[in-house]
Amino acid sequence: MTIAEVSKKYELSIDTLRYYERVGLIPPVRRGKSGIRDYSDKDIEWVGFIKCMRIANIPIEVLIEYVNLFKQGNDTQKNRKTILKEQRDRLAERIAELQGILGKLDFKIANYDTAVLEVEKKLVW
Repeated sequence: MTIAEVSKKYELSIDTLRYYERVGLIPPVRRGKSGIRDYSDKDIEWVGFIKCMRIANIPIEVLIEYVNLFKQGNDTQKNRKTILKEQRDRLAERIAELQGILGKLDFKIANYDTAVLEVEKKLVW
């Protein structure tokens, strides 16, 4: 698969894919005779994993650490799992925070024409 195809499939810019490769988040992508990147299934799986983790707002530095541990082999399984657990906990906290915000918005929308509109009228710039 070409970089343009991977870019379209994962809705990532070509520059982002090149960056991920440059910093070691995905393996070096094999190139064809003309020098064009040819993503293997393995490369594409890494792109999908990294995109998923970035959507979860996991910092690049943490992902680089995880991938570097992965490259070191099975002796790092415990450390990798710890990283994943820590990031899962951070994500769960963020979801709870967003649920609270969603509840406030739902309340405001449900009560907009009555109580909220009256309060907003008093909040003149």
